[in-house]
Amino acid sequence: MTVPLTHARVWWSAVRPATLAASVAPVLAGTAVAIHQGGIRPAAGFGALVVALAIQIGVNFANDYSDFVRGADTPRRVGPVRAASSGVVAPERVRWAAVVAFGVAGAVGLALSLATDWRLLVVGAACLLAGWLYTGGPRPYGYLGLGELFVFVFFGLVATCGTVYVESLRVTSLAVVAGIGMGFLATAILVLNNLRDIETDAAAGKRTLATRIGRDRTLILLVLLVCGAFTFRDPDRGRPRARGVRGPWRPGACGRAQAHGRRGDGLRAPADCGPARMTRAYVTAIHPQDVAREVDRCVARGYTSFVLRDIAGGGMLDQERLGAARYAAGLHANVELEAPSDVPVTAPR
Repeated sequence: MTVPLTHARVWWSAVRPATLAASVAPVLAGTAVAIHQGGIRPAAGFGALVVALAIQIGVNFANDYSDFVRGADTPRRVGPVRAASSGVVAPERVRWAAVVAFGVAGAVGLALSLATDWRLLVVGAACLLAGWLYTGGPRPYGYLGLGELFVFVFFGLVATCGTVYVESLRVTSLAVVAGIGMGFLATAILVLNNLRDIETDAAAGKRTLATRIGRDRTLILLVLLVCGAFTFRDPDRGRPRARGVRGPWRPGACGRAQAHGRRGDGLRAPADCGPARMTRAYVTAIHPQDVAREVDRCVARGYTSFVLRDIAGGGMLDQERLGAARYAAGLHANVELEAPSDVPVTAPR
């Protein structure tokens, strides 16, 4: 018995809910990495999830529309119902649905970038452009066998590392490794879909990687991607961590600590650099992301206690700076905002 096609059924099929895991998984992985690194910003993580889902849905709608226009969706095609070729939904409506989805991703991504780091605007623009040009534009790279590379980069590395960055304000080697694993799994989904459509894609002139290398090699690639996703490990696992570990004080260390106190470095060391004070650093950076970078560098130098200079009277900006410092310093470090009585002495030049 044939199930009648309704608008709701066709639209839900065009969303392709089975593929949404490819956008949710890297955000969850990135959040896990951020928690492992000392904490997260839940609002930023939720924003990253909305952006990832909106881009994924936008890509699905754009692919639906473009494949119909280019003749790749024929009656011989197997798989979920395509909205544009179903005859139930007008193709132009599918195109506008893709525009709306990308618009949602752009709006939320804009707010997230302005609240975190304006340089993320460049990354977001690249994601939207790549999503539309996958099967759209004059020379869609999805028809040139480059779709797998797009998925690996944007639904693996960018999605995972981007989530880690907006939640913890830094990207570590663990974030990159997690991004590679997520990229392999997301790419495997695309390879499996292209393997299913290999005959119809070849007939329509859609030169996917599967049509280029053949069915047997595509099956081998699929196995390698799935297995490869689980072969990576934390590169720092088993190594001693400098974070929260106080090293022995040695004579002469005071001079090195004072050398970090140059104007513009963002750090000032107290004048009495005794054994109890050598692990304390003063951070004067203004923007939260700069605070995180300064603290990260200090952790590498062996500092375990941090005092942030009060620049906003303990207001919202100081609280954001304090949170960024705590995320970068880790759970075992001591991070506090400068009290009125804490007047650090600038190291001699």
